[in-house]
Amino acid sequence: MPDPSPLTPPGRRRPRNGVRAFAAAGVVLAIAAGGSYAAGLGPFARGDDGPDPAAMKQARAFLADWSAGRLPSAAARTTRPDTAQEVLQSFTAGLDIDKPALTAAGDAEEAEDGTLGVPFTARMPVTGLGTWTYTSRLPLREQEDGGWKVDWRLSLVHPRLSDTEKFRLEREETTPPEVTDREGTSLSDGTYPSLTPLLGRLAGGTGGGPRGAVELIDRATGEKVRTEASFGKEPDPATDGEPVRTTLDATWQSAAEKALAEADGKNASLVALRVDNGEVLALANSPATGFNRAASGTYAPGSTWKLVTSSALLLKGAVEPDDVVDCPKYLTVGKKFQNVETSEFPGATFRKDFTESCNTAFISLRGKLDDGELGEVARTHFGVGQEWHIGIPTYDGSVPVPKDETEKAASMIGQGRVQANPLIMASVTATAVSGEFHQPSVTAGNPDETRTEPLPDEVVTELRALMRATVTDGTARVLADLPGEIGAKTGTAEVSDDQDNNGWLVAHRGNVAVAVVVEEGVTGGGSAGPVVHSLLSAVPEDPS
Repeated sequence: MPDPSPLTPPGRRRPRNGVRAFAAAGVVLAIAAGGSYAAGLGPFARGDDGPDPAAMKQARAFLADWSAGRLPSAAARTTRPDTAQEVLQSFTAGLDIDKPALTAAGDAEEAEDGTLGVPFTARMPVTGLGTWTYTSRLPLREQEDGGWKVDWRLSLVHPRLSDTEKFRLEREETTPPEVTDREGTSLSDGTYPSLTPLLGRLAGGTGGGPRGAVELIDRATGEKVRTEASFGKEPDPATDGEPVRTTLDATWQSAAEKALAEADGKNASLVALRVDNGEVLALANSPATGFNRAASGTYAPGSTWKLVTSSALLLKGAVEPDDVVDCPKYLTVGKKFQNVETSEFPGATFRKDFTESCNTAFISLRGKLDDGELGEVARTHFGVGQEWHIGIPTYDGSVPVPKDETEKAASMIGQGRVQANPLIMASVTATAVSGEFHQPSVTAGNPDETRTEPLPDEVVTELRALMRATVTDGTARVLADLPGEIGAKTGTAEVSDDQDNNGWLVAHRGNVAVAVVVEEGVTGGGSAGPVVHSLLSAVPEDPS
């Protein structure tokens, strides 16, 4: 008996079946292929617009079970359950595949052997290397009771898996290069927990990361027939063995890691970057392992977004800092909006509205901007929503055109469908106080495809004055005792009815801009404020 395992010795090659493709709509078989098919009961012979729904349901159920690791259940949907379970287990375990994703794709086809072929895409994450993606076909055969089962064969797992050929995973032993900060200080010694998930990716960008391949081999001889998938980048001979230098600063990174302790165990993240060129000095997350929410998170930025909203209003001449823009407790625009702690400031100037972060005042100015104008300003002047290349994966923001007046009101205060993260908001802050957008960077030499226009000097001057007043007289007073002329903006962002608000704070001092978010921090000044205070207390007023 031949061994059917994809990772065991060979047996006899099975003959390949020819396939005839039919359009999925309205096809009636004109051939007789056995009893039920002679009676006109083939998968396309029911007079409907596609294959038997029961067949497609079984196909999707098999793929779902396989994806979820329910291999006994998947195997039970086949014509050879014992063999199927053994092969599926051997395939995923032997190739270190973790959590495969299998999805039906394309039109079903009728094969000459009477089976119904359902194409699918397989995305196989190979642990520590990457994802192996390929397409295959799931054959289904109608049973005597009218039900359907997957007609088991090795080639459904992968088209090249057979009795004579199988797959083997080869890993290449590599020593990742050292990753250093901007001055050459090593970042690879575990002192900076937030960087641990990023070090391999930073090293991999130079060809120093893990490498390997999935190879098709002859079962009898063990010789390689072909390479199916390769992982990892070949090292650059010019830099092989050289440390990977980043823009990070060990002093700032250490202070950022410690500052997140002020978040009281809540999920939080922080980015500090240089205003003059966008170089990231510190990037930290709490918890330190796992998802890099600082650069890849998707959050409503709340009132920190009023930097962009204010820019749009000032650019258009729609408001001046000394204009009276009333700040009531509530304002209804499809839904009731309110200020934090339902505060109100009757007869407030726009400057007061900014420093006290008055939502209702900003929402009342929505008619001064066209529906897509806020997003256009964000993209054109701040680079938000353009594609950034900083040396690590990022989410680069989204400011869609509001669908209605309620959503437009929400977008004025950084809610609705406006999405950002600390990297974006640190960059927004740097742009607001300098007038120039610089694509952030963690490593040197990244392509820059962004296209932006500078903010006028008078707008920058007004934004800096508003942010300074927020520290001296407004919601960011938590930073008022620190040395240096600090400007800031707090933010409180709603998440859902059953979660506390996220707390935000962005700030600048000298040539550095900082952004912090604390999930369920309730208020920006109360949760993110102490984090920023801790950071700025521990570092020089300006980086070298």
